[in-house]
Amino acid sequence: MYELDTKDHKIINILKENSRLSIRDIAKKTRIRPSTVHLRIKKLKKNNVIEKFTLKLNNKAVKEGFIVFMYLITDKNLPDSFFKNTHIKEAFGVTGEYDILLKLKFKDISEFNDYIINLRKNEAVKKTITNVVTANIKEELN
Repeated sequence: MYELDTKDHKIINILKENSRLSIRDIAKKTRIRPSTVHLRIKKLKKNNVIEKFTLKLNNKAVKEGFIVFMYLITDKNLPDSFFKNTHIKEAFGVTGEYDILLKLKFKDISEFNDYIINLRKNEAVKKTITNVVTANIKEELN
């Protein structure tokens, strides 16, 4: 496994803030030579420390302001196609009474209701608990 050092952490922290910065800007902020920054980023990608560069959207602007966390109990493994639903933003296997925790995003309660009605048709899903988000206090990609 690739061991991160302080230079790697400095570069990662800058990329977390803004992954669109140029190598030169990252070098200025970290006080690491641009050629070193470039090589470090390449190495971080090669070693799967950095899986991909992405962006964080404004939930309301993209009409995904209705956020739900849902716990599922299943009696068998759900197919990969289940998780391809565009409303499912994150999915985790969890310990305890429930098997899966989903983070879902919807335009509004009506769209969420349509999702629930469809979910009830899935015979593999035996039980759910749903928590609707009332305030988005902190949401990160990393």
